Amino acid sequence: MAFKSLCEKYFGSSNFYEILKIEAGANTNEIKKAYHRLSLLVHPDRVDESEKDIATEKFKALGKIHTILQDKEKRKIYDDHGDFDEDSDSAFNWSEYWKVIFKKIETKDIEEFERNYIGSDRELRDIKKAYEQSRGNMDRILELVPFSNCDSEPRIIEIVQKMVDDGEVEYFVTFFKESKQRKLRRRRKYEKERREVEKINFEDLERELENNMKKRQEDFLNFVSDLESRAKKPKRKSITKPKDSPKSKRTKK
Repeated sequence: MAFKSLCEKYFGSSNFYEILKIEAGANTNEIKKAYHRLSLLVHPDRVDESEKDIATEKFKALGKIHTILQDKEKRKIYDDHGDFDEDSDSAFNWSEYWKVIFKKIETKDIEEFERNYIGSDRELRDIKKAYEQSRGNMDRILELVPFSNCDSEPRIIEIVQKMVDDGEVEYFVTFFKESKQRKLRRRRKYEKERREVEKINFEDLERELENNMKKRQEDFLNFVSDLESRAKKPKRKSITKPKDSPKSKRTKK
């Protein structure tokens, strides 16, 4: 699939600046910040196993956009003609590229970003865009809006209802009159995926505990070995000068 078509599929636009949500005249620092913000949302390490393939494609696409816009010559060609090299980075390791630019992603970084995102103006814009783009398809909305899941549905419905009341968006029957069967199917799928993730996390925890136990055993054995080696070393005897006997003292003049 052509890269522009890929961007349309995953981000709803083929315009690099629109995807990063920045102005066309943004400087390199603004581009880097935008890339970092969006890449956190789609980083393969933070999604369920069932979503890893799509997240990886989005992650790679964002990386490619960043390499083009942060290079002066490539950016000028893109700005002037909309052209870029489609195949030059087909075997590029985007995860390593990300690590070089940013610090290693940690769970606390994602959790902090989620706390700041939910309820923000950015989230409202994302919900509005997802609602309009999907024409009220809740399944698609939950895919497009970061950190959203079945538990988020009542809050999303409330937000969209207000937008409809304020005349910001169109009223879609598919959204407000969704069948119970469709909601139930989505809920079952969500619960199944959550159980799978919890199982994977538990297995990871077991492996971590096992590795820690092995490490402590190795440290203890090394400590014992060190004590044994010290005990086997012969103690050096101090050499003392023999004292003169009383007899020898009497013969001296």
